[in-house]
Amino acid sequence: MRRVCFNQPGGSRTARISRSSVLPLQGVTTRTLGHHGPGPVLEAPAGLAFVQSSEDAYVHFGGSGAAHSAPSARPMPSFCPSISLSVTTRLQSRLPHQESQEVGHNCDKPLASALPPAAFSSSSELSSSHSPGFARLNRRDGAGGWAPLTSNKNQWLQIDLGERAEVTAVATQGGYGSSSWVTSYLLMFSDSGRNWKQYRREDSISGFPGNTNADSVVQHGLWPPVETRHLRFLPVAWNPDGRIGMRVEVYGCTRRSEVIDFDGKSSLLYRFAKNTRSPEKDIISLRFKTMQSDGILIHREGGHGGSISLELVTGKLLLRTGSGTGTPPSPPPGGLVLGSLLDDEHWHTVLLECSGRQVSLTLDRHSRHVWAHGGRSLLDLDHEISFGGILAPGKPVTFQRKSFRGCLENINVNGEDIIDLAKRHRPQILITGNISFSCSHPQTVPATFLSTRSYLALPGTPGEDGASVSFQFRTWNSAGLLLSSQPRPGSGGLLLTLKDGSLKLSVHLPPGHAQGDITAGVGLNDGRWHSVSLMATRSHLSMRVDEDVASTVHTVASVETYSGVAYYFGGCLPRSSGPGCEHTAGGFQGCLRLVSISGRDVDLISVQQGTLGSFSDLHIDTCGILDRCLPNYCEHDGVCSQTWTDFRCDCSSTGYVGATCHRPLYEPSCEAYKHGGGPSGLYHIDPDGSGPLQPFPAFCNMTDVPWTVLQHNGSALTRVAGASKESPHWAVLQYTASAEQLLVTVARASRCQQELVLRCRRSRLQDPQDGTPLSWWLGGTNETHTYWAGSLPDAQKCTCGLEGDCVDPQYHCNCDADQDEWADDTGVLAYKEHLPVTQIVITDTDRPGSEAAYRLGPLLCQGDRSFWNSASFHTETSYLHFPTFHGELSADVSFFFKTTASSGVFLENLGITDFISLELRSPVEVAFSFDVGNGPCEVTVQSPAPLNDDRWHLVRAERNVKEASLQVDLLPQGTQQAPKDGHVLLQLNSQLFVGGTATRQRGFLGCIRSLQLNGKALDLEERAKVTPGVEPGCPGHCSTYGHLCLHGGQCREKPQGFVCDCELSAYSGPFCSSEISAYFGAGSSVTYNFQEYYSLSTNSSSHAASFLGDLTLTRETISFSFRTAQTPSLLLYVDSFYKEYLSVILARNGSLQIRYKLDIHQDPDVLNFNFKNLADGNLHQVKISREDGVVFVEVNQKMQTQVSLSSGTEFKAIKSLMLGRILEPGGHVDADTARAGARGFPGCLSALQFERAAPLKAALRPGRPGRASVRGPVAPSGCGSQAWDGSAREHPHARAEHSGPVDEGEPMAGATRADSAVIGGVIAVVLFVLLCLAAVAIRLYQQKSLYTPREAKRPENQGTAEAVLRCELRAQSTERGNQKEHFF
Repeated sequence: MRRVCFNQPGGSRTARISRSSVLPLQGVTTRTLGHHGPGPVLEAPAGLAFVQSSEDAYVHFGGSGAAHSAPSARPMPSFCPSISLSVTTRLQSRLPHQESQEVGHNCDKPLASALPPAAFSSSSELSSSHSPGFARLNRRDGAGGWAPLTSNKNQWLQIDLGERAEVTAVATQGGYGSSSWVTSYLLMFSDSGRNWKQYRREDSISGFPGNTNADSVVQHGLWPPVETRHLRFLPVAWNPDGRIGMRVEVYGCTRRSEVIDFDGKSSLLYRFAKNTRSPEKDIISLRFKTMQSDGILIHREGGHGGSISLELVTGKLLLRTGSGTGTPPSPPPGGLVLGSLLDDEHWHTVLLECSGRQVSLTLDRHSRHVWAHGGRSLLDLDHEISFGGILAPGKPVTFQRKSFRGCLENINVNGEDIIDLAKRHRPQILITGNISFSCSHPQTVPATFLSTRSYLALPGTPGEDGASVSFQFRTWNSAGLLLSSQPRPGSGGLLLTLKDGSLKLSVHLPPGHAQGDITAGVGLNDGRWHSVSLMATRSHLSMRVDEDVASTVHTVASVETYSGVAYYFGGCLPRSSGPGCEHTAGGFQGCLRLVSISGRDVDLISVQQGTLGSFSDLHIDTCGILDRCLPNYCEHDGVCSQTWTDFRCDCSSTGYVGATCHRPLYEPSCEAYKHGGGPSGLYHIDPDGSGPLQPFPAFCNMTDVPWTVLQHNGSALTRVAGASKESPHWAVLQYTASAEQLLVTVARASRCQQELVLRCRRSRLQDPQDGTPLSWWLGGTNETHTYWAGSLPDAQKCTCGLEGDCVDPQYHCNCDADQDEWADDTGVLAYKEHLPVTQIVITDTDRPGSEAAYRLGPLLCQGDRSFWNSASFHTETSYLHFPTFHGELSADVSFFFKTTASSGVFLENLGITDFISLELRSPVEVAFSFDVGNGPCEVTVQSPAPLNDDRWHLVRAERNVKEASLQVDLLPQGTQQAPKDGHVLLQLNSQLFVGGTATRQRGFLGCIRSLQLNGKALDLEERAKVTPGVEPGCPGHCSTYGHLCLHGGQCREKPQGFVCDCELSAYSGPFCSSEISAYFGAGSSVTYNFQEYYSLSTNSSSHAASFLGDLTLTRETISFSFRTAQTPSLLLYVDSFYKEYLSVILARNGSLQIRYKLDIHQDPDVLNFNFKNLADGNLHQVKISREDGVVFVEVNQKMQTQVSLSSGTEFKAIKSLMLGRILEPGGHVDADTARAGARGFPGCLSALQFERAAPLKAALRPGRPGRASVRGPVAPSGCGSQAWDGSAREHPHARAEHSGPVDEGEPMAGATRADSAVIGGVIAVVLFVLLCLAAVAIRLYQQKSLYTPREAKRPENQGTAEAVLRCELRAQSTERGNQKEHFF
């Protein structure tokens, strides 16, 4: 009896019953919906109403309206009424929903109930009344079911269906009225009753849940269905208070089968008529079975060298295309590989579809696609196909491939039954060699060693002189003990081990005898069958591995050995196998077959029946090897390797990390790198995170809002002549990123732009007659655009057309004026949805004197729209809903949150039984919960500090087939391993709830930002605009990111993000981290007026307010850096209206001297710091702090001194600060200061900060007139940086965890800066004149041979091409006189 629990305490009660656990119910009949619905509808007796949605069935008690809709809340039983329903539980296999409904609807008839008792067999029986013939479902004859003699894992119940059938479901019961039932079992199948194969669900689930009592029926649907004649049930667990007992039923239908047998030397050729072919595609389907790892299945070729072939290579299915009968290409390109271990003597299904040049191959439900080489369609191949080998009558075959040896079934070509045609000897069929229409290949009996403790003990022949053993094995493990022998007294014992994929044979002899070792084979842990033959006599020892002579090793050693008393495969028994055995590695895990000892084949069936030898933890008559790398769960081209029990992914060089190479190593944008503190430079960008796109290199210009710079191959100036409509100039631009990567980058950005320099001379953009475009460009999705830089898409103009200043007012572009002189339509393309420019086409340059020139700048994209995309949740019942999250095999979630609440659910998505949830469980705990069918799993992270501190925290959660992980900020990551051979598919079907749950309980209060699921960003702000209780955006970023504003910069809030205000700092840049530096020439001077500054800074601070009124200081802090080689030098001078002053100078010996004169009636205090000679040309940092009469001095962040003043404690009425020369020193200044002030300061000053004032910044970047004045050569420079070299740096592995400011900034085209604008300008003028003269000479020499009409001619020297055009433009400008030049 099954009790149904309900979660609604009202008068109307509804319970959800999974569609996998319904039917039939007592008092309830069923009818089939047919094509009108996904399953049965329940017809209930009075008082009960049943409703079934696409996924669930709902039982409704009372009320009238609730039966028409399924409840949206996840069922959480709160009470159980005293109503019991007797149910037959039917458990469907856990599959994607689109597949679960494809099981044959009319293939569900009971197959076992009508079979005779002889069709049932078993490993043993408790008594004649417990024989397998009584194992029919719901039967009570005999003892009411089958029971074996002993209850252990070596027992089985077998059914012979009489013929091959398609089995779609199985059902089990326990023994009638007994305590005997099976709680879990394995299902095996076989065509011949030998070489069984285990049925597996989801490619990893092996066992089936059984019964919990003796009488209820538990039914499991099989997807995919299995086609077989024999089924075997293997009990794994049973009632601990009883014994094994089973009654079973099998559901399905019989199927028609046409079989043909190839002997490895035969083949079949089918010639089909044209009217039997589809005009759009060719479809070929078949099934095959073989024990050979190589052989041709299908081959077809054409008269132009094209071909397509499908063959087995090393147990894998290989599709080759486009090679003809020449040397076959290696895939890829031109081919693909599917499957593994296909030489297992079991049937495999193949579907091959050819449409044009595209080929689709499906093997056992796994599909791949490939494009054939060349420009011809595969439908143009010859009208004949060969099966089993290459049969091409009258055509030369320049290479041979191994023919197929095995069976093919139900060969179908475009609806034609090929085997039926062959049976009827139709003329379309040509057969060579011997074939038969039955599948009678001998079946081998393998054995599976399930664990390292498994062993197989077989008797030897002690009386024989010498020993010989042979067998075949296959495994994924690189090490393990394969064989050991128990020698007779005085004889040597054999020890065969697998180590690092090679076999090592050792002979252990009694003390005093020589030892012998042989090593052979390489890479024997590849999962393929390998043969081993050992032979030992009195005089020599030999080992042969595989039959290939090239891999055979034959070694002779002087040893004495005899046939052993016993042989142990897979391990050795303690104290019985001779010296050395117990010191070897673990036992062998894998499969063995064809075992022979002393020339006699071993019957493993006799071993299974207990009449020969012994074994432990072994499955006989089956090879249970699995290819755990198929399907390959290693993402992003990670390399999969495996052992018998597990697989691992090598993620090196992929750009991803984690157990399955799912988690991206790189950030998705320059915005993310910037907020991790990254400077401008080269980075790897992964815009779709864990999505399919690979990372790519890009330059990040870290302005307030970072720019992503993507270069291409068209950055050089290109001149075009001789192009026409019939022969256009067509330039295809190749970027450093793929087309897909570019589109994702553009979509994430806030805005993008590209500068297009366009000049023309007698080259028009439009035909003046009809307006037909004569030149155009293509955008990111290959759409054509005819508007030009500076214009909007709908305007179809150039910049001058919008501004109304074209050279000819009747045209909208300067080029359309069609003048003999160079015209300019340069501008910026800024419509983001059309970028990047991928192609440029120019046609109108074929007239005399007609020419065009263009240069396209890099793609510049600013910001990241998803980085600050956020929503604020104000009530516990509010949430945002999105479509179902699809992360069946891999799911990752990342987001930022901030809150003051103690708990709340971040997100939740439900399935029938599966779910995924992330929540703040307490102020110090975040929990990641999910269920994929193995029971609820949870990963938590504990924080040492509260997380509800109203600051942003980063959460990253990932779940894949190997493990689940959770990370919060930089705390240690929490992980949990997935169960071995458990369910792997996460199947969800409800909406995704963000910030709450379907029950509107335990909702999240606070902000969620930058939510991404499997690399896809969710637009929280857009959804929040239409959701009550949720607002778009979230203020309060400075509490988290304010520490990123350095050197006194102030964090200011913005609607999206924040900005660092560097106004009062001596630094600039997004984080106030770029030093303001200047070179001072001889005699130069900078004067900074304090009174002007502080009169405009009344809202600074309480300390800054002391500057108002009398401007008296009782304390100040001064910091700066410098480099110079001159002594004496004045570094800094501050004076006052009362003739008090402060000076910092370098003395003649290079030592630092500080003078404070804080009383006009006393001499200045002179502070000498003889640390070292600081006039050495290196950069030195100085920090001076005064508190009343105490001065603290720090040099180069390590040398510190404290000095007390005697001249006073107040610096009254300060007036100005001077750098360089003191223009009017006055008589109150001491001689040393006056001398240094007269000479000035030639060198570099940087990052000068006097309290809240930044004099250098005011001088170099004046913001208010009159605050600072400059005399002499003072130039901005990067000289203040210790490691400054002016070049871009690459940052390949940076990953941001925090954020930074947002503001507008200008894109930077390069990363270099000049130290001296003055010197650089002089050099540039000289070089320009020389280059111009040289370029004109080259131009006259090359003439029009530089250009071709069809493609871009890229000059080798971009400077030469541009110089030529500049010279022409300068000459043109000189002639016209009154026209402006815009090119430079």
